[in-house]
Amino acid sequence: MSNPANSTDVRIEKDSLGEVSVPVAALYGAQTQRAVDNFPVSGQPLPEAFITAIARIKKAAAVANQSLGLLSEDKAESIIKAADQIIAADYPGTAQSQFPIDVYQTGSGTSTNMNVNEVVSHLASLNGTTPVSPNDDVNLGQSSNDVIPSAIHVASALLVEQQLLPALSHLIQTLDERIQDIGHIVKTGRTHTMDAMPVTFAQEMGGWKALLLQDQKRLKDTQKRLLQLTLGGTAVGSGTNTHPDYSQAVCNALDKDTGLHFTPAPNFFAAQSVPATALELSANLRNVAVSLMKIANDLRWMNSGPLAGFGEIELPALQPGSSIMPGKINPVISESVTMVSAQIIGLDTAVTIAAQSGHFELNVMLPLVANNLVQSIMLASNASIILADKAIKGFRVREANINQSLDRNPILVTALNPIIGYMKAADIAKQAYKEKRSILEVAKEKTDLTEEELKRILDPVQLTKGGINKK
Repeated sequence: MSNPANSTDVRIEKDSLGEVSVPVAALYGAQTQRAVDNFPVSGQPLPEAFITAIARIKKAAAVANQSLGLLSEDKAESIIKAADQIIAADYPGTAQSQFPIDVYQTGSGTSTNMNVNEVVSHLASLNGTTPVSPNDDVNLGQSSNDVIPSAIHVASALLVEQQLLPALSHLIQTLDERIQDIGHIVKTGRTHTMDAMPVTFAQEMGGWKALLLQDQKRLKDTQKRLLQLTLGGTAVGSGTNTHPDYSQAVCNALDKDTGLHFTPAPNFFAAQSVPATALELSANLRNVAVSLMKIANDLRWMNSGPLAGFGEIELPALQPGSSIMPGKINPVISESVTMVSAQIIGLDTAVTIAAQSGHFELNVMLPLVANNLVQSIMLASNASIILADKAIKGFRVREANINQSLDRNPILVTALNPIIGYMKAADIAKQAYKEKRSILEVAKEKTDLTEEELKRILDPVQLTKGGINKK
């Protein structure tokens, strides 16, 4: 269905400023239309996951207000049914056509809150026999100033729980499986991208796994604070026009709806003026991005060549790599993941700037925060899955290449430092480089160590285990 905002068939709606022409097919009303007209900025509406989170809050608010005797049963049931329609995307049109307001709108997100209020009101009025007001009924006990920060938390908490944490677990499990398969293989380690002491695949990939486990731990810790909501703070944090038991009642209703355990924020004034937990989450998503970029870059370096690069592994061939060079295969998954990582890092920078825009009792860049967090979580989740399934799971180790480089690696001379000293070891390494000979050959000539002793001391497998070699 086309966007109702582009329709030539209109109806007249009213708000506190007067009459507005609204497309006939639109479920929304006057305030949404004003926002559509006022903010033709990017053409990018807020993510569906965020709209769904607001609908969940409207549903929970109706449950809470009915239980507190503030909303009639028929109105509450109509609002709950309408909110469920939005959550299930079971309504005429599309999310983009019925929730079309640009991300770059009023900084409180009032336009989007009213957009959801108006759509719920419209659907609720169709569902029941009593008209339902968008402000007096759907928005009862609420303000955009506590709904939007809470919706950021609800959307983020659900996405982290249902998508990102499972995606990271899948990536970690895939690494575990490959470590069991190829972890014993020894390869040349690298620092500054230059030859260094040997490592095993288990050590290198175990480092990747440890990074991801740390990322998971940070996310789970942040999740505790994401479950704290500002609902009940209303306009400035003081709870004007809200029942004293509303905050806990609406959290209880959200618990039943989502399966997560929400609680009122410890201080509404702090929570509504600075999205500190959202900022914390964004930073953690940036950390995930850095981990994913590191893994993706390591994979493409190891895959490089295959003749003129490192050529240690062969990533799965997924698509032709060039429109002019036949047979060329590129590390496309690594490239995709590094672009995702760069985007998440950029989105985090914007969230950081947005978090600073807490002016007195309200932050006024909340739609940007909502948009960027949802985008970052979904990007990180999807990138983790494709990195696991399309790169790590299927790469092949080129052991012949690895062994050839490993046997000729002059840095193995480091193991002789405790026996012959750094300077003499350096002379042996330089000669081995210059003459393109193995360390073993040169060390036999330059030291009084036997070939058997040298083989034991310079054994790459033993060198991956650390410790000090003795004569």
